[in-house]
Amino acid sequence: MNKFWIMVAHTYLSKIKTKSFIITTFITVLLLLGLSNISTIIEAFNKGDEVKTFAVLDESNEYYEKFETNITARGIPIHIKKSTLSEAELDEQVQEEKVDGMIILSSDPHQQLTATVKTLLMTDSQVYTQIEQILQQTKQDIGREQLGLNSNELNQLFTPVELHKVALEDNAKTEEELNQARGLVYVLLFVIYFSVIMYASMIATEVATEKSSRVMEILISSVSPVKQMFAKLIGIGLLSITQMLVILGVGYASISAKIDELNAMTGGALGFSAIPTSTFVYAGIYLILGYFLFATLAAFLGSLVSRIEDVQQLISPMIFLIVAAFMIAMFGLSNPAAPFITISSYIPFFTPMIMFLRVGMLNIPAWEIGLSITVLLVSIILLAIFGARVYKGGVLIYGKSSSFKDLKRALMLSKDK
Repeated sequence: MNKFWIMVAHTYLSKIKTKSFIITTFITVLLLLGLSNISTIIEAFNKGDEVKTFAVLDESNEYYEKFETNITARGIPIHIKKSTLSEAELDEQVQEEKVDGMIILSSDPHQQLTATVKTLLMTDSQVYTQIEQILQQTKQDIGREQLGLNSNELNQLFTPVELHKVALEDNAKTEEELNQARGLVYVLLFVIYFSVIMYASMIATEVATEKSSRVMEILISSVSPVKQMFAKLIGIGLLSITQMLVILGVGYASISAKIDELNAMTGGALGFSAIPTSTFVYAGIYLILGYFLFATLAAFLGSLVSRIEDVQQLISPMIFLIVAAFMIAMFGLSNPAAPFITISSYIPFFTPMIMFLRVGMLNIPAWEIGLSITVLLVSIILLAIFGARVYKGGVLIYGKSSSFKDLKRALMLSKDK
C-alpha cells in the first residue's frame, strides 16, 4: 500500500511543479481578475477620451432646440453645435477631422423626424446608440406636443405592463431565486465542463507519455498496473482540487468586492444570497463524481496508445460526450423541467452536469438526487473494474493504435497475466 501512496504523491508533486500547471493557473487567475474588474479597466482607458463634437444641420429648422435639450438633460458626452454650412462643406470638415461627425435632421414624407449621421468610421457603436436614443426621445416630445399630451400622460402610455408571476407548487423558487440559481448553475457548469475535459485528458496523456518513454515497463515490474491507474486518478484529482481552490479563492475574493456592481449588471443573477448551501455541496459532489467517471474512462483509453499523438484521436468520443452533456445543460437553463432534461439526467455520462442543473434550479425529491448519485457510483465502479482490466493489458500494447480494436487485445492480455 505504501507504493500506491508513493505513486499518488509522485503524480501530484510532479504535475504541480510543471510549467504548464503554473502558467495555466496564473493565466486563469489573471483572466478572473480582469473580468471581475472589467468596468474599472474600461473606465481607466476611457478617462483620456475627449468629448466628441458633432455639427448639426437642421434642414427643417424645427428640431435642433429639442435635440440639444435632450442631449443636455441626459448628460451624454457629445458636444453639438448648429451649423449653417452645406452638407458638402460639413463632409469636408469631417474628413479633415475638424469635427468628429455631422448629424442631419430632416423630415420624412409623413413629417416625422429622421436623421443621418456621418463619421469617418462606423466603429464606435456606442455613439450611434446614444444619438439614436436622443433622436427617439426628441421624436416622442414632438409627437406629444402634436397630440396635446403632457409628460405624465406620455409616461403612463409607455409604462410597461405589470405581469405578476405566481407558482402554485409548494416551495417553488421565486423569480429572484431562479435567476440567482441560473447564474450560479451557469458558472458551475463551466467549471465542471472545463475541469473534466482538462484533467481527464491530462490522465490519458500522462499514461501515453509513460508508455512512449518505456517508463511503464519499469513501473509495472514493481507496482501493479491497476494500482498505477488509481494512483494517477487520485493524484491528478488532488491536483485539480488544488488548482480549483486557488482559482475559485481568487475569483471569490475579487468578485465579492464588486458583487453589488456585478449583480446590477447581470440583473440579479450574481446575487447568491438566496442560494442554499446545499447547492454548492451538490456542485462539489457532482464535480468529483463526474471527474472519476471520465478520468477512469480516459485512463484506460490512454493505456491503449503508445504515442502521444494518438491520444486525442482515441479520447475524442469521450470529449464528444462531455460536449453533448454541456450543450443539453445549456438548453436546460431556460427549461429545466423539460422531460428531455429529466431523462438525460439519469444517463451516467450526462448526470454530473444535467442532474446538477436540475438540483440547482428545481425543488426535486431527495430520492431522485440519491438515485442519480447511485447511478454515478455504480457506473464508476463498473467502469473502474472494466477499465482496470483494459489498463492491465493495455499498458503492454505497443505500436500504432488509432482504434478501439485494441480493447479486445488488452482484455486478452490482462487474462494471461
